[in-house]
Amino acid sequence: MKGIRGERLAGEFQKEIYSVISGKLRFEFPELSQVISVTEVDVAPDLKSAKVYISVFDTDKERQQTSFEIIKENAGLIRREIAQVMRLRTVPELRIKKDQSMEYGEKIDKILNSLESKDEK
Repeated sequence: MKGIRGERLAGEFQKEIYSVISGKLRFEFPELSQVISVTEVDVAPDLKSAKVYISVFDTDKERQQTSFEIIKENAGLIRREIAQVMRLRTVPELRIKKDQSMEYGEKIDKILNSLESKDEK
């Protein structure tokens, strides 16, 4: 969603979604990973849907995937909690997506490091 209002709404959604995940969801599911970040929210212009990008940082890959699945399965609960806090005519349907930017950055770093090591030889 473009424009000042869209950016402001996306920022508010990002804060509120993080608040619900770190509060109510963590209380109901104590097995969630400790470090969960809402990296971006992209709200559609008609406010019917929003893509929510989540990063889960954990050394255990299985717990990382489980945490992401718990968040994805509870998108409706997160939406209901947001509806109670934010005064909007419609609260968008949340589409939870995994933020791949950290993995992509690590991949690029490995490629660059391998190129540097080849240049030194």
